[in-house]
Amino acid sequence: MSATANRIIKVDALARVEGEGSLYVKVKGDEIKEVKFGIFEPPRFFEAFLVGRSYAEVPDITARICGICPIAYEMGAIQAMENAFGITVPQPIRALRRLIYCGEWIESHALHVYMLHAPDFLGLPDAIQLAKANRPLVEKALRLKKIGNDILEVIGGGRAIHPVNMRVGGFYRTPRKKEVQALIPDLEWAIEASLETIQVVGGFSFPALEQDYTFVALRHENEYAIHEGRLISNRGMNIGLEQFLDHFDEEHVKHSNALHGFMKEGKAPYKTGPLARYNLNYDKLSERARQAAKAVGLGAKVTNPFKSIVVRAVEILQVCEDALAICRSYQEPSEPYGAVPVKAGVGYGCTEAPRGICFHRYEIEADGSVKTARIMPPTAQNQKIIESDLWKVVAANLNLPDEDLKWRCEQAIRNYDPCISCATHFLKLTIERD
Repeated sequence: MSATANRIIKVDALARVEGEGSLYVKVKGDEIKEVKFGIFEPPRFFEAFLVGRSYAEVPDITARICGICPIAYEMGAIQAMENAFGITVPQPIRALRRLIYCGEWIESHALHVYMLHAPDFLGLPDAIQLAKANRPLVEKALRLKKIGNDILEVIGGGRAIHPVNMRVGGFYRTPRKKEVQALIPDLEWAIEASLETIQVVGGFSFPALEQDYTFVALRHENEYAIHEGRLISNRGMNIGLEQFLDHFDEEHVKHSNALHGFMKEGKAPYKTGPLARYNLNYDKLSERARQAAKAVGLGAKVTNPFKSIVVRAVEILQVCEDALAICRSYQEPSEPYGAVPVKAGVGYGCTEAPRGICFHRYEIEADGSVKTARIMPPTAQNQKIIESDLWKVVAANLNLPDEDLKWRCEQAIRNYDPCISCATHFLKLTIERD
């Protein structure tokens, strides 16, 4: 395909996002005129129908926002309520929360790395063909995902999807010691499988793309931040959650029904998710995770978004190690939850969903009902930076035939794992040439 051809690449329906997505690229000669990435989620009204509900209902309702990462929403909501009421949970409860969050990361990252993203690097159309080409690899992926689901079931009250055991102040029921320690053998296997995963994906060939990103992620002084921390950036930002809306906002854009997040200073895009976490928290990775990353060529700084698949694999290892340590040291809490002193106030919560930071703010009335609700999921926050990546990907690949350019753009979008849905690839491609 000549770089001087005038063409429009239009993808009407994008899979692997919650709802509908699209991609529109307009090129005239060797000049890119437009790149638009839109997500057409149907109206869901979660923030609106939380208003008037009891604070106690909010975690289970928000968990229904996503089936693959319900803990991110549930725990963020719980943290916000506890922040409003001045609650600090004891260490055994905190450890259980980190454990269930590790389970969510394991199952989500394993699904993305092997089933949704690896086929792109192997020249395969989908995971079904990957299974035909390398059945043991897919079986390993499924076992890893199941281990994550098992953790969710044990801690989450018997359910891997939309668990119902977490509550403000703790859990409705805390698991028995033998239930938690039964997870140990599988987690020991998962650590070895994670090391192998890093070797596999670290050997992929990665398109050349380096971006000077503004990274934003949680950071915790004692651990690789997953379920709590302060918000930091590589530009010097270091803020508490109560300052989030002073620095970040969202806006409607004509080509998408989903809001686009931006930093208020300069109305700039920013990047959240695995690369942001890795770059801002490299020193908090375990020694084994850092060595495994180094063995496949990753240093302390990674700015190629296509290498996010390797970073996710490193994060699988990290949370498998964390989960194993928690299981080995687990002692049953004396009480599953503490008192909840309901009062009027404003509370903030933020966790690291597999795809990036998930922010909550709630204003609570004196009777415990919700007055206002604000939720900013990672997909909305990343949409502007996805478009920025696509501009560079298209510019670097103008000589590719339309189908190859389409594939590369899809691959670039999947770097962000923007959300999960049933289908595998773009469903329709329309090309117009002058």
